[in-house]
Amino acid sequence: MDLQLGNRRILVTGASRGLGYATAQVLAAEGARVVINARHPDTLAEAAARLRAATGAEVHAVAGDVSQADDAARVVQAAVAHLGGLDGLVTNAGGPPPGPFEAFDDAAWYAAFDLAFLFHVRLIRAALPALRDARGGSVVAITSISAKQPIPNLVLSNTMRAAAVALIKSLALELGGEGLRFNAVLPGWTRTERVTELLAYRAQQKGTRVEDEMAAQARASALGRMGEPEELGRAVAFLLSPAASYLTGVLLPVEGGSYKGLC
Repeated sequence: MDLQLGNRRILVTGASRGLGYATAQVLAAEGARVVINARHPDTLAEAAARLRAATGAEVHAVAGDVSQADDAARVVQAAVAHLGGLDGLVTNAGGPPPGPFEAFDDAAWYAAFDLAFLFHVRLIRAALPALRDARGGSVVAITSISAKQPIPNLVLSNTMRAAAVALIKSLALELGGEGLRFNAVLPGWTRTERVTELLAYRAQQKGTRVEDEMAAQARASALGRMGEPEELGRAVAFLLSPAASYLTGVLLPVEGGSYKGLC
């Protein structure tokens, strides 16, 4: 299937590593013109260079912390300037720290609100004029399967991810009449640096080894393994693309069958 992503102008945030990087690589390989974002300029520049070398695509780097209001707007403006417009937006960022409910004060909750929910709002709000100009702009939010099935010791993330998917559903209804599409992917346990950090925390709490926790988590999947970042990236690319033109408001689990619910 031709995803018709050639020359599409797409911004991917949180893309120096992990799910964001893998998504940007899939998009670039499909011929999209891509801007990637992350907080640290040096690692971001290295990621952009690797993407250009691997795909031959046009890839720009715009550093900034999208959990901060001014940076979120600036990153979008820079992406529009680099690409001459915007056809697609992938909202992605790191996650809040693990821990039980009573471990977190108000400051931790406010920080999680900015990092795992409000950044979606800020990026989408800043990108809307350019997406409208594109006449068919598409947004995909990378959230987590914890929006459907809360994960122990991730109360901050569980709460904010649920809010993010409610936002995506609401925007799909509110702005669909303008030809804009809003979808979310809900990754499960995927081999990223973030997941390794979470499983290291779990191992520390239980007195086990990280390798043991990774093996146990893999067994919880119907496929008997953890996901790979590029598998999530391909799902994002499809939802962004004109090939998915009649899909909006979709909350797509990409978790290898580890989610046990019916809806």
